Amino acid sequence: MKKIIGLLLIFITTTNFAVGQKAKASPRENVTGKINTATISIDYGSPSVRGRKIWGALVPFDKIWRAGANEATTFETDKDIIVEGEKLPAGKYSLFIIPNEKECIVIFNKKPDQWGAYNYSQDLDQLRVEVSPKEKTKSAEKLLFIVKENEVALLWDYWVIALEVK
Repeated sequence: MKKIIGLLLIFITTTNFAVGQKAKASPRENVTGKINTATISIDYGSPSVRGRKIWGALVPFDKIWRAGANEATTFETDKDIIVEGEKLPAGKYSLFIIPNEKECIVIFNKKPDQWGAYNYSQDLDQLRVEVSPKEKTKSAEKLLFIVKENEVALLWDYWVIALEVK
């Protein structure tokens, strides 16, 4: 009888623990790749579209955005690189975007550990570059960063925000 009660208590505790665990709505993701000899790593919260209007709504135009969810997205390079024709020294940065239908401002900020964009300070910007977002025909449900050949890109919903990197 004691064994049955003990097993029952273990079962109830385990079930309550399992039911109480929820998957994070915007899980942390990390992508690492090489461009020439530089290793680039991007750590970000990856939200999903889930039927929402993203650009100009959930992510408002002309306002600073953390380029992901929760903690600010971080961008790290172990060597100096050229981003859209401008030098970015080796280091770890927070990555922000000011989206717009025609031009997006991509910002590399010297303070990598930030929650969202709440304490963002333009005085700490290392580099700002402008790129045009491109529309794609297939939607990316989850926000995704890619590092390939000579490009770093953010894909989400029907947009691609790509940076030329050398």
